[in-house]
Amino acid sequence: MKTLGYYNGKFGPLEEMTVPMNDRACYFGDGVYEATLARNGKIFALKDHLDRFFNSAGLIKIDIPYTKDELAAILYDMLAKMDDKDIFIYWQMTRGTGIRQHQFPEKGTKPNLWIFMKPGKPADSGKRLKLTDMEDTRFLHCNIKTLNLLVNVMAAEKAESLGCGECVFHRGDIVTECAHSNVSIIKDGVFKTHPTDHYILPGITRMHIIQICKDNGIIVDETPFTMAELMDADEIIVSSSTKFCSPACEMNGTPIGGKAPELVDLIQKKYTEKFENETIQKSIPDRLRRWDFYLPAQVFLRSAQQVRRPTEQLPLSIFSLEHASNSKLHPVLGNGSSRYRHSCIL
Repeated sequence: MKTLGYYNGKFGPLEEMTVPMNDRACYFGDGVYEATLARNGKIFALKDHLDRFFNSAGLIKIDIPYTKDELAAILYDMLAKMDDKDIFIYWQMTRGTGIRQHQFPEKGTKPNLWIFMKPGKPADSGKRLKLTDMEDTRFLHCNIKTLNLLVNVMAAEKAESLGCGECVFHRGDIVTECAHSNVSIIKDGVFKTHPTDHYILPGITRMHIIQICKDNGIIVDETPFTMAELMDADEIIVSSSTKFCSPACEMNGTPIGGKAPELVDLIQKKYTEKFENETIQKSIPDRLRRWDFYLPAQVFLRSAQQVRRPTEQLPLSIFSLEHASNSKLHPVLGNGSSRYRHSCIL
């Protein structure tokens, strides 16, 4: 498929999918979401995104009715239906369906799982971004990746109308983040970024860049910085799951950054290597060493056949098989097919 939509076990071309009017996402944006990229059938940084997804849901008291392994299996099951090599993946969990009321729906209401996939590649991080800014008027729960994005939408539209790639939020003079990215600066060889408090989303790419800096001897300073510091910085880096590590060149028409390109190049190179290493087309045995979640039986059996050489039997010690029905392991898939759980014990 070129595009794919999913809602509580039903799936099809994205433009053909429908959802109930009483899903609480429609009235309140009552839910949480995640988004990342996939390449060669591998979802990038999936564990990190699932950890944040479950944390966000817990902070707004949504009890996700799947384990992380089960949700990963659903995402991979959908990804296998896509035609393209590079895919953008989005998923969200809402508080459920019920007649509109501000308080939570009645006890026992099951949350709703939405997924959509479409072709998508990382942005060209070699192109420097023009920026604009806006006072950060969002609420004080920015650490939760919720569906409440009205101010972000307005900021993104402002950036678009001005021909800019992002809009920087600030509370007074303190920089927080961007409309749909984190923003950090480099000054005198130090990578400075706002701490992960309730003013910013704890970005997955931001987290990876911090680790890259530490691994390569770049000092990291997780303290708030001002708009004046941003304007005077050697480099300004905008980071997200689709932008990766994108440097900036202007703020409201005034030139900024461009004074430490060697550090930007290093971080970009290391981040690209991380992405490519984690999404490379691997051999079947390598993939089986890393996977530990539920797969369609036919996918598992096909993989097992590819592992076995024609003159050999598949060693029984390699796999632990557990046959189970959808009703126990995958109630959302709804197609009645058998499932196997496999764990590699090499």
